Amino acid sequence: MMVYFAIPQRHRWPFLLIASYYFYACWKIEYIFLLALSTGIDYWAGIQMDKRSEKPARWPFLLISMISNLGILFSFKYFNFVNENIRAAFQAFNIFYDVPAFEVLLPVGISFYTFQSLGYSVDVYRGKQKAEKNLGIFALYISFFPQLVAGPIERSQRLLPQFRKTHEFDYDRVTNGLRLMAWGFFKKLVIADRLAIYVDQVYNNPDMHTGWPIILATYFFAFQVYCDFSGYSDIAIGAGRVLGYDLMINFKRPFLAKNIGELWQRWHISLTTWLKSYLFYTLSLGGHSTSKTRWITSMFITFIAVGFWHGAKWTFIVLGMIHGSFLVSRMLTYAWREKYWQRFRKWFAATFAGNNEKAFALKGFDSIRTLWSVFITFQLFSFSCLFFRGNSMADVYTLLNNMLDFSAGFHIQVSGFNNFELMVSFAAIAFLMLVHIFEEVKETVVTLIATKPLVFRWAIYITFCLTIILFGKFEEREFIYFQF
Repeated sequence: MMVYFAIPQRHRWPFLLIASYYFYACWKIEYIFLLALSTGIDYWAGIQMDKRSEKPARWPFLLISMISNLGILFSFKYFNFVNENIRAAFQAFNIFYDVPAFEVLLPVGISFYTFQSLGYSVDVYRGKQKAEKNLGIFALYISFFPQLVAGPIERSQRLLPQFRKTHEFDYDRVTNGLRLMAWGFFKKLVIADRLAIYVDQVYNNPDMHTGWPIILATYFFAFQVYCDFSGYSDIAIGAGRVLGYDLMINFKRPFLAKNIGELWQRWHISLTTWLKSYLFYTLSLGGHSTSKTRWITSMFITFIAVGFWHGAKWTFIVLGMIHGSFLVSRMLTYAWREKYWQRFRKWFAATFAGNNEKAFALKGFDSIRTLWSVFITFQLFSFSCLFFRGNSMADVYTLLNNMLDFSAGFHIQVSGFNNFELMVSFAAIAFLMLVHIFEEVKETVVTLIATKPLVFRWAIYITFCLTIILFGKFEEREFIYFQF
């Protein structure tokens, strides 16, 4: 950080570009050439499209960008999945099929930077973004290290102009970014990596567990994947903020959502808005103004894409289909459910309040409805986590079968996870949810702490850092979304 602010402004973007490529090369140096290839193709395609005013003339260059980006993504991430399924289908009919697997390591973060680069090309094609003429700055836009490997997936209109702004050292902005990074480390090290021990023990050995351990592991995974991914997003956004860059918010307290549609407006926001802009609106010809059949079809296809984006496994495809079904069902039953709730609301007011207390009773009813909606939404999301975390469809089937077997009684301990670990897990989750509830009705805790006196702030900082050091899990455990 000090080096960044010490060097002249004109040298900062080259410094960040070198740092970003070095950051990626530390994982596997060969794949920086893959990143550079994708960058070079989209830079050239953008320049060519910018020279042409009509969309038909731009289309061939957008097609080149799409084929190259999606082709690279398919080759490294999806080829083996498709190849294995074709082999299984051919074998079912005794047809010889001998196309070998593509034995390479999946480039970390490939789905993130591919979508970011492809989004730029589509924006240039649509005329929403002027082509970036500076190759170095465009390369930095694709490879900016805080969000390179796990997002947020940034839009060119937001991030590209920031590389040309002057970023002076700002104490308040830097400390705000550091506080957000600390919150991200707490989510990752204290909550996510602790819960991962329990979840892995159950989900990697589905035949060995029944009843409550499976149920608890499924709930734990919901919090694990949230704290793991949102923790990375907080660290990325905070790191960007320290350097003077404003990255988009990727999570907004999703477990307080009142329905699955709202949950997806709060969860992995950069992906859902990307797919909404570039896939759903294209398929539905504009969104809610289209016919109901086309809207349903577009929504379902979009969420299959959400699932498939996560990985080349049938469990992820089914995950997308489940959430697509949730959203379609919600739309189709909306009128009926509202009618039911309004009838229940009138009965509630008539039963539990006189005329003078009616407004108070109705307010209480609305609170009960909100709590019930949040509860049901979390249950639906947690159920879908079986497919998110399950190693295979066979494992998911085993887990579903064993989940309802309570013959062992109320027993939640698993190997390697004692009562102390359970207590810390429950306490950390409770703390997380209390913070989220506070932020939902008041303001962010990070902002609130900044307004307090110096002594109070530093007492909070020291206590929080000690909590991470004492209760964090510091084994080598990468972020879940690195694999995507």
